Amino acid sequence: MTTKAADDMENGDPAAYANRRADERVAARFEVRFNQTQDAARALRAYSINISAGGLCLLTRKSYDVGSHVRLSMAIEGEEFHLTGVIAWVRDEAEAIGVRFTDMSDEDRARLQRVVDSFKR
Repeated sequence: MTTKAADDMENGDPAAYANRRADERVAARFEVRFNQTQDAARALRAYSINISAGGLCLLTRKSYDVGSHVRLSMAIEGEEFHLTGVIAWVRDEAEAIGVRFTDMSDEDRARLQRVVDSFKR
């Protein structure tokens, strides 16, 4: 499996990179509409694999570049979210991407954390 990640994955070690997450991830499947900020007119649909208060993993139909900025819209457990993020890593074979949320308000982060916590029960 080929994984490309931001910051060179700490000396090329994907496990070390994955362990740098600050927020606990939980398995969760829901639809996400997203687009790259440089291609705002083209909204795409993907499905989540997991989510945390700091980011999520998406299954996509194509590969994207690490470092690309994206806008995301999703409804989870009755809560609507409209967030921005940056693609932190890409797995080519699985067509999966990791998105780290950026510029999130404290209110959105708290709402998202409550949703993430609801998946733990």
